[in-house]
Amino acid sequence: MNGQILVITTVVLICIIIVVLCLLFIRKTEKKKFVDIANDLEYNKNLITGTPVLLELSKIEPLLKNETMEEKYHKWQERFISIKENKISLIDDLLIDLDTYIEKRDFKNCTYKIAKAELEIYKARSSADHLLEEIKEITLSEEKYRSIVIKLKTKYRKINKEYQDHKNLYEEMQDEIELQLENIEKNFLDFEKVMEKNDYNEVVHIVKALDMMIDHMSIVVEETPDLLLMIKQLLPKRIKEIKSAADELAKEEYPLEYLNLEYNIEESKKNINKIFDKVKLLNLEDCMFELKTILDYFDSLFVDFEKERLSRKVYEEIEKDFSKKLNKTNRIVEDIYKQLDDIKRMYDLNEEDIKIIHDVRKTLVVINDDYKNIIGKVGATSSPYSMLHKEIEDLTYRLKLMEEDLDIALKSLGNMHDDEVRAREQLEEIEKFLNQSKQKMRSYKLPVITDNYFVELKEANEAIKEVIKELERKPIVIKTLNTRVDTARDLVLKLYNTTNEMVKTAKLAEKSMIYGNRYRPYYDEVEEGLNEAEEYFNKGKYKEALDIVLRTCTLVDENMYGRMLAIYDK
Repeated sequence: MNGQILVITTVVLICIIIVVLCLLFIRKTEKKKFVDIANDLEYNKNLITGTPVLLELSKIEPLLKNETMEEKYHKWQERFISIKENKISLIDDLLIDLDTYIEKRDFKNCTYKIAKAELEIYKARSSADHLLEEIKEITLSEEKYRSIVIKLKTKYRKINKEYQDHKNLYEEMQDEIELQLENIEKNFLDFEKVMEKNDYNEVVHIVKALDMMIDHMSIVVEETPDLLLMIKQLLPKRIKEIKSAADELAKEEYPLEYLNLEYNIEESKKNINKIFDKVKLLNLEDCMFELKTILDYFDSLFVDFEKERLSRKVYEEIEKDFSKKLNKTNRIVEDIYKQLDDIKRMYDLNEEDIKIIHDVRKTLVVINDDYKNIIGKVGATSSPYSMLHKEIEDLTYRLKLMEEDLDIALKSLGNMHDDEVRAREQLEEIEKFLNQSKQKMRSYKLPVITDNYFVELKEANEAIKEVIKELERKPIVIKTLNTRVDTARDLVLKLYNTTNEMVKTAKLAEKSMIYGNRYRPYYDEVEEGLNEAEEYFNKGKYKEALDIVLRTCTLVDENMYGRMLAIYDK
């Protein structure tokens, strides 16, 4: 028991020791973290104090040749002293407070001081860096601006050489260009003068002016020959070609008034003169674009001329075919209209049936009027062939749609006539089948003709009479006629099949009885069956007679049923 208590006590003590050690380690680790942060802040503060502002200020002293530069120099000194005495001192105080809180392990206040110190260091660094940049702008100005001017001089020499080598291309623009080149050279001299005085404020303006002037002259030297070429040669030549082509088309009676050529050419000339005035002043902005726009317009006129030639050719071809189709359609429609009353009397047509004919005629009238208008426009100065081409194509399409409607109407009328002709032909065939049925019935002398035959014969005759009545009726109702023909055909075919079936069955029954007579003397059952079959046969019950004969004879001849069935099927 005492041993267990000892073990438990030992374990508890060990756990307590471990917890204490962990807490000590954590506190030590946290303190180290804040110490490292404080060291980093101290390092960053030292970087600010180490900014080479004083070194750069020392470079300024030999350049103090005017009041402006001296004023700037003193202000920069004051700003650097302010950074050191105010901002750096404030950062030192914050870092001392931070060290105190770290020693006291007051980590909450440590965090606040760290944030405050980081903010002040950032402000001080920004002020110091900005100050250094301003000073370097002066200390490095001579090197920087001389480097820029050297590049500008190189560029200027290339431009001047290009101009001198091709001076003849600039014609009356030479004085203006040379004056600008002289101004550039004067600015180069001014640059050297202000550099001697270390007047860097003026240097900036001169360098910017040189850069702009040289860029502008680069454009002038590059584009002026092309602009003069377009203004003096290319566009005048193109205008001359346009006038010549237009005169040629006018002789061939092409309508060109819609192009408004004279007005547009005069306006183009005015615009060209305005552009030339701008070029003389070396104001080349948008000049090339405007000249190209004018040139593109004249080029588009050649496309319009060619389009007119092609459109005229196509128009004449389409108009010729259209005229033939229109005349043909006019004749067809007029012929239909002349026969329309006869057609209405011949067939039972209502207004809805002939409405399509009226609609077609109305459409045709409009197409004829539009065609006359197009023909009237031919030769008019305000109606180009490109427009007439489109109009005749549209009219051709409308005529095609109207012809489709006309075809539907003609097909409908043609179907009625075809139905009438077909009905008369079918009537002949139906009467032929009826006669065949009668002849077949007469050709075989049956003892009795069943009542169903006469009923079917009567129905067939009446149906044929109805067909004849419909054909003689004026106007003919095609739907009723087709129904009558279908009914008559079905009834006659039914009679025809009935006749064939009756005669065929009677013939086979008679043959079977004749065949069975050979067994009468020997078999009483055969004689009895044949007598019964004869009674049915004489009563007109031919199918029952055949069944009895076959059953009876099969008693003595097993193959008879098969032979007679084969004969029946054949």
